[in-house]
Amino acid sequence: MAAKLPHASGATDAPRTETDTARIELTVNGRVHQLDLDRRTSLLDALREHLHLTGTKKGCDQGQCGACTVLINGRRINSCLTLAVMHEEDRIVTIEGLGAPGALHPLQAAFIERDAFQCGYCTPGQICSAVGMLAELEAGWPSHATADVTADAIPLSDAEVRERMSGNICRCAAYPNILAAIRDVAQGARS
Repeated sequence: MAAKLPHASGATDAPRTETDTARIELTVNGRVHQLDLDRRTSLLDALREHLHLTGTKKGCDQGQCGACTVLINGRRINSCLTLAVMHEEDRIVTIEGLGAPGALHPLQAAFIERDAFQCGYCTPGQICSAVGMLAELEAGWPSHATADVTADAIPLSDAEVRERMSGNICRCAAYPNILAAIRDVAQGARS
């Protein structure tokens, strides 16, 4: 008979109970989904494993690479670092909800036009992060690279984009093309 190993807290493994799961309602890409989930399920795993929205990628699963970035109420978030049960009242948008073939989001189209990807693994997170980043810029939120935090409008310099997108890693190093795609969309929105 195998012995039960203690957890860090000293407790032994206990049998799972009904209270370990929760029935939740998530609004993802404009659709409401009813899910029965373990309360410890990350939003990333709920999206990928339960809703089969596999555009959101699991990279590091520690919030360091940005591959899992989604939009929650218009703000970007690493979905691997938050629990699904925390987002019942929220509007969640994944890469699948930004656009569709034939009706791409401007950033999706710009990434294609500028060839802003190589392997493509980080691309969904890069695009979702860029959507959130441009909204932050439009709202006047400064970054560590903002020269004048009192300015009415923050100019979109290359340093500003690099700082704001620094949480999204591209292992293929397509950064110059990612930067160009973001600048194309930002300049188009401002003109």
